[in-house]
Amino acid sequence: MKKLLLSGVAAALLLQVTSCINTEREVGNSKNADKVYSPPTESNRLTTRSILNTVRTTHYFSSAKTKDNFILQLQGAKILNAQARFIILTSTGDTLRKEMIPAVALIEARNLEDPQAATTRAKEIAILQAMNTFFADDRFTQPAVPRAATQPANVDAENWRAVKADTKAVGFDYTSNTGRERRIAYAKTLGKAVVIAE
Repeated sequence: MKKLLLSGVAAALLLQVTSCINTEREVGNSKNADKVYSPPTESNRLTTRSILNTVRTTHYFSSAKTKDNFILQLQGAKILNAQARFIILTSTGDTLRKEMIPAVALIEARNLEDPQAATTRAKEIAILQAMNTFFADDRFTQPAVPRAATQPANVDAENWRAVKADTKAVGFDYTSNTGRERRIAYAKTLGKAVVIAE
């Protein structure tokens, strides 16, 4: 009986020592070891400037030699009321495109079972799912303008001609701030990203 009791005490002591070692190791590796968690207060709650989610990718767009950075940031206090900031930067950090899109414009009806009866949570999940697929490979096309395509009435003629003449131009399709599909491409002769379909 004594042996059983002694082995139980030894096991408990070993467990406690191991626990202390793990805690010390975790604290030693922690970047915020000296900070104590404190619950959110009025001064540190989410605001309209809070970044809720960010998705990124790199893709050839303005150059065939280096990939550009595509970023979509969800900014706001709540997902449904947030704005999605769509940014395209060159590899050197120059801004090619900057646009604000209401988060609700990202919701695709196919991501909701019943769009009319969707709960707030279902809509928030649909927005986050749309962000995850915003830069899907099938949204990039080359050439940006097919050879047989005709110029849409609502597209600037100079932008259209500049992109159509460049068979290596890459188009990117995305949901715009109006909730409609839009295609942009980089017009090398104009030195900027332009809308070529909406």
